Amino acid sequence: MTIHLFHVEGVGDVRFERSRRAKRINISIRPFKGVRVAVPLGTSFQRAREFAESKKRWIRKHLATLPQLEEEQKAFSGIFEGINRKDARIILVERLQELADKHGFNYNRVYVRNQKTRWGSCSHRNNISLNIKLVRLPAVLMDYILVHELVHTQIKNHGPRFYAELERIVGNWKPLEKRLRQYDAGLV
Repeated sequence: MTIHLFHVEGVGDVRFERSRRAKRINISIRPFKGVRVAVPLGTSFQRAREFAESKKRWIRKHLATLPQLEEEQKAFSGIFEGINRKDARIILVERLQELADKHGFNYNRVYVRNQKTRWGSCSHRNNISLNIKLVRLPAVLMDYILVHELVHTQIKNHGPRFYAELERIVGNWKPLEKRLRQYDAGLV
């Protein structure tokens, strides 16, 4: 992985990283890490730098929220410490299977990982990846994530059909999503 550090006027130092996964230039701002620009293969660092320069206003706006996000992350970090991977796997896999049986879903394999950016995901082959930290969420939020991923075994996008099916199972999902965002700071 190739990494360059460039100074962007009015923003400061920005990390530019070559990424095999990126399909387009992508800017992210993370607590304790700052600004990162993912540079796809075939895109020059100069082009990525020009793109970042054109987005200075957006970057500054989001950088202003970093101190608050970093404080929130410090506050949540304690609840996610010391999770036993083996115990978490047993809890998550058992609950996932209970919900799959109850609602008529099938999945292939389950992976339990300490993910940094997401609570869960579902592959096109119906393999479900779950964040180990789910076991420390309130039960209703853990179940919401598990059902969300199970719905993805049938509907691979976040379109109207997906949300209709999610709502059929969990009811009004929007307050759950809003409540879950309070815990997002603990992901990193």
